[in-house]
Amino acid sequence: MEFEAQRLEQFLTERLPDLRGPMRLERIGGGQSNPTFFVSFDNRALVLRKQPGSAILPSAHAVDREYRVMQALAGSALPVPRMVLFHAGREVVGTPFYVMERLPGRVFSDCALPGMEPAERRGIYLAMAETMAVLHRVDWAAIGLSNYGRAGGYFSRQIARWTKQWAMSRTREDADIERLAVWLAAHVPDEAETTLSHGDFRLGNLMFHPTEPRVVGVLDWELSTLGHPLADVAFNCMTWRTLPSEYGGIRGLDLAALGIPSEAEYLQHYYHHSGRRDGVTAFHFAFALFRMAVIFEGIASRAASGNAAGSDAADVGRLSAAFARRAVEFMDGAAMVAPVEWPR
Repeated sequence: MEFEAQRLEQFLTERLPDLRGPMRLERIGGGQSNPTFFVSFDNRALVLRKQPGSAILPSAHAVDREYRVMQALAGSALPVPRMVLFHAGREVVGTPFYVMERLPGRVFSDCALPGMEPAERRGIYLAMAETMAVLHRVDWAAIGLSNYGRAGGYFSRQIARWTKQWAMSRTREDADIERLAVWLAAHVPDEAETTLSHGDFRLGNLMFHPTEPRVVGVLDWELSTLGHPLADVAFNCMTWRTLPSEYGGIRGLDLAALGIPSEAEYLQHYYHHSGRRDGVTAFHFAFALFRMAVIFEGIASRAASGNAAGSDAADVGRLSAAFARRAVEFMDGAAMVAPVEWPR
């Protein structure tokens, strides 16, 4: 452990006097960002998320924002874990952290969903699309998130942000990323629409009911802000556009045999439930892949400095170049997703 468990136990039992029994602490693997732990007592199951222990990029690993957005969403139509407390100090676990209730359910790390019947796979994917539509219908002003970001201008700000992050974290040269940054800035579509944007909406960040294909919790809000819904949609659909070896994509798999909807059917399901009359384009996919390429480079940088949350961070970091190449496919017009028009 990167901190003294006894100090955390003392802090929690003072703040939450109903806790019973000794504390059990287990680090959760799989994440590449904020270290996460199961914190268990005899009568309560909790989850702790904290910042990494050493140097981080500005505005990254914002556990305070994660806590704030999930606390605001409590009671909304979008399911999230119940927040317990946030602590901004560093004296307990070395960084700011928050604690939330642990939800019973399933998290799927493999997008192929091995061991399931085709009907269940299909239900899980369609439930993911429906949950994303619920997210984008949240009245963010009504739940107190008017200053959680800026309305409009999302893509322009994000392109500038991730271009800067690339310059600050890169461990190598990459002409594809440099080219993408210029092209994206010159091809921004209308960006006036504003919704709550998760920023990392994917299967692995959803908690499903223990036995039903139903989402019971949306997790990992570190990259959330007020943004554009099609940024979430394009990011979410990268699963169909990337190989299993490229961070667990499903490109090349027999989706019909597996019961997984095609990308087109999945998108139509989301558009139908969200009520959209337009859809993702090559720009949105290129942007999503560009952003992920920079994020993967950040993981590689943290691995090089010994400050990565995931044990496979060095391997994951190498995906930066692969995702940049995928983004260039869209930039060069090699692939295009046409908007879907729904009858009024």
